[in-house]
Amino acid sequence: MSDPGPRWEDGTPERLYVITGGRSGPLTTTTLDLVTLIIARSGPRPGMQPEHAAIMRMCQSPLSVAEISAYLALPVSVVTVLIGDLLAADHVLSRAPVALAQLPDLALIEAVIDGLRKL
Repeated sequence: MSDPGPRWEDGTPERLYVITGGRSGPLTTTTLDLVTLIIARSGPRPGMQPEHAAIMRMCQSPLSVAEISAYLALPVSVVTVLIGDLLAADHVLSRAPVALAQLPDLALIEAVIDGLRKL
């Protein structure tokens, strides 16, 4: 993956307060968790907050909330506020990760292996 953008090492409470506009949660109700995948609808727009623009750039392919938080070096709580803003503005999409396929019954697998050995 290419460099997603700047990392905000200054994680002081004041800086985080400024980034989120003093909010501790998204403006609208969202169901974001660590594994929710975020996909940008387009590239960043001129005049966007730098953190929003960085999320838009890095989410050209799906990334989880946890990955975005790690790449930006920002707390997950701050990232969920920023993603909530982008969701409300319809700049990004969110979706649950693809569920793992159900594995067949172990007894069935053993029976198939047994049958193959008898061939």
